[in-house]
Amino acid sequence: MNASWHARIRCGRESGAGFLVTDRHVLTCAHVVSARATDAVTVTFPQLSPDPSPSSSSRGCPLPAEVVAHGGWTGGLDPGDLAVLELAEPVALKPAEFASPAEAYADPPPRLLAYGFPKAYEEGVLAEYRATGDQLITQEWIQLEAWGQAGQTLAPGFSGAAVTLAHSGRVVGMVTSAARSKEVRHGRMLPAQVMAHYWPRLGDLIPTGAFAARDKERLRTLIDAVGAQKTWRSAGCAPDRLYRDAVGPLPSPPLRRLTSLWDVAWYLLSESQDTAAIGRFTTRLADYCEDAGTRTALRELGRAGRPAAAPAVGAAPAVAAAPAVGAAPAVGAGRPAWSPVLVEIAPSGAGEDRFLVEVSAYNGAHRHVIGQRTLTTQEVRPYVLERIDDAYREVDLDGRELIAFVLPRKWLNTDVAHWQRSKDDHSPLGSFAPVVVVELERRRSGMLQHRLRRKWQELDLRADARLHRIACGVPPGDPVSLTIGLRRGADLLGLGAPPGRAREAFKAGLNAPVPAVIWPRSGCAGGPHDACAGKEFLDRLAEQLAGLPPGELPDVVYELRLEALGSGPGVHWAHDLSLLWEDPRALPETAPFLDSPVG
Repeated sequence: MNASWHARIRCGRESGAGFLVTDRHVLTCAHVVSARATDAVTVTFPQLSPDPSPSSSSRGCPLPAEVVAHGGWTGGLDPGDLAVLELAEPVALKPAEFASPAEAYADPPPRLLAYGFPKAYEEGVLAEYRATGDQLITQEWIQLEAWGQAGQTLAPGFSGAAVTLAHSGRVVGMVTSAARSKEVRHGRMLPAQVMAHYWPRLGDLIPTGAFAARDKERLRTLIDAVGAQKTWRSAGCAPDRLYRDAVGPLPSPPLRRLTSLWDVAWYLLSESQDTAAIGRFTTRLADYCEDAGTRTALRELGRAGRPAAAPAVGAAPAVAAAPAVGAAPAVGAGRPAWSPVLVEIAPSGAGEDRFLVEVSAYNGAHRHVIGQRTLTTQEVRPYVLERIDDAYREVDLDGRELIAFVLPRKWLNTDVAHWQRSKDDHSPLGSFAPVVVVELERRRSGMLQHRLRRKWQELDLRADARLHRIACGVPPGDPVSLTIGLRRGADLLGLGAPPGRAREAFKAGLNAPVPAVIWPRSGCAGGPHDACAGKEFLDRLAEQLAGLPPGELPDVVYELRLEALGSGPGVHWAHDLSLLWEDPRALPETAPFLDSPVG
């Protein structure tokens, strides 16, 4: 078994061990090179010959090295007893290979070897040990105990020695200390996953499931880019909060203190049992990044831990089943499924001007969170538009586009369809894709969602829908009777005035629940109402909806908006049309906000 990467380290009067991990980098204990400020550090590979000829038998020569990274150890039992040495020139040796973090703690425990350089052993000597368990001592060390009653013990000269699996030679840690009493045959090891906490580059070399070395190198680069920006700190995005978001609402506390973005990423990669957690972390971290390219790269890394996409909601099966005898054909069968972008804006509970905002994208039956923040009213629009742009990277190319805003009732008349698409594109969002609104409270009601699903099942079997008109200036009557009437006999509700002037009628439509409500944002300027703008709106709307399946409504309204935009401001009857449209099958229920509702 190759052992040429084991090294002897000297710094002043201190002597210890080390091991080569790249062609120029050697790891050892920080206390071995504690005199580096005044004394030179040298590295010797006993099995490396200075003479390239095969006949040479010399034992190698000291190579100068420089400490380029340090774990922060200052003395005694301080944590961070790790130093990274860089050689002046690469060496022609194959570096050490690492085992996965859990391999040292199997049952029964495997035999471990440490290659050290105590006095009188210039060429090195082996000591046999095993890990007492996987429990970290003060979040830092693993206890080692002697494999047998005889043999070499850990002694001065073993500090910095690689601890390897005897059967494979792969590294699981590094010796940092031994018992002071000769009668006590145990010591301590800094496990590889803890070493990578102090030197992130080491994480590239330690196996961590599906995340390959190039993925981890890319992740480190992206984390450095985010860490250099102020956004994630100013947004209160603490590392422990990112950890909770990645592992779920009831996480097990981490076994180590997480103080940096890399701490979180590495802990999820090396010690979490949830293989998808690192993907959720990178996706969440992307939301706190100012640079669009970095956000995209983080989300691409996040896809590595995702489950395979399920068949899209409403998509036609590959082989259609024969219809039952006497069954009516489903309306719109064979149409592509919706692939919507969902924007949820909800009160945060931390004041009237603080909202929880979440932007996500559906691809099949899976919802991918693109961004989630607590924002003031003024911050909502720019944030939402930027994240909608990011969300389109998740939209199914074969799906039907839809941008759905889930809003509190008082926001439903907000002209989201006319929001400027981006800083560089002044065209309205509603000219880019179908835009609809959904009421937040109705979306969260189990009874109303159940009723909506049943209503859509009925509508799928019919060629058109029943429109109930409520003209402006006409009293809606008893609200309870209206709600029940709409529940029994209406599929669509058309209002001649905006919700603020048709409050009871609008409320009844939401509670019925009617799958779609259409209204003008402005409406008429006042009576008489027999030939007002509100009446014209309802008349023209009825013409458009005649024979139209409700599932086609977002696309039809999209075309109407394009016509209106092409006609000039305020000319077209549908220039300020608003559409509340909700099919729970197209917008499956989502997980709750990861953030605290107060913050």
